[in-house]
Amino acid sequence: MKIDDYELLIKLNEIGTVRGTAKAVLISQPAVSQRLKYIEDYFGEAIFIRTPKRLVVTPSGEIILHHAKKVVQQERKLKDNLAQSSEEVRGTLSIACSSLISQRFLPNILAHYTKEYPLVSIDLVTGLSENIKKDHKNYHVCIIRGEKLEESTSIHLFEDPLYIFDIEPFIKGEVKERPLISFKTNDSLNELADHWFYDQQGKKSPLKTIRVDQIETCKQFMKQGIGMAVLPKSVSDSLMDHYAHIPLQVNNKSVVRNTWLSYQEGIRDLPQVDRFINLLLNKTFI
Repeated sequence: MKIDDYELLIKLNEIGTVRGTAKAVLISQPAVSQRLKYIEDYFGEAIFIRTPKRLVVTPSGEIILHHAKKVVQQERKLKDNLAQSSEEVRGTLSIACSSLISQRFLPNILAHYTKEYPLVSIDLVTGLSENIKKDHKNYHVCIIRGEKLEESTSIHLFEDPLYIFDIEPFIKGEVKERPLISFKTNDSLNELADHWFYDQQGKKSPLKTIRVDQIETCKQFMKQGIGMAVLPKSVSDSLMDHYAHIPLQVNNKSVVRNTWLSYQEGIRDLPQVDRFINLLLNKTFI
């Protein structure tokens, strides 16, 4: 059994479907099914029961998954110890990052990092900040939006002001009686927007809310005149010259989303982690 096989079992258990796992690990669905069959043949036990909705772990599978997690943790610990004792910066850098940050800023950051430290392997997970917070101890570094992680060392990276956009002008900065398009995100962003709309009492409010899956879909709907969209400045620079917009403010103070860098105490003893954190702290985001 290879470490990759154990990691695949863990990923199958987390995602719950062969199709979703194949997409996450960037290999074909038949290849994932074939590797799972090999692993089950190796142990002589069924690890998952296939149901129409998701994979269900068998009792034997629970034992094997517990072993898989221990093996992966021990392997990571060994690599970290080797990296710490080496004169070269090497080992694995495990990052969990907000989807927005991973799309907007992380490619450039990692391009610089991997060029400077080519011996470091990057283990990257992206998604909603709330999901990352639940598993933050599984990663060297977390980059999250909204509220900081209280149980970790958290460093504020930047404030991201919110704006409301539309193809129609905002008369005297007032909210219009138009649909509002929102995208799947953390509750904290929706709460900020709701707070702002509540502060606009006495003025017109959105007729209804249209919810879409991604921020890019939200932007495209707004561009087509389907409704208004509340968007952070970090992904709105290209829109500001072409579409009507006003900043979200409450009591003359900008409504912002905060971005945080979080990590466990002592993790900067690992050279590859310390170099990455230094790179983030010297980055100008907005």
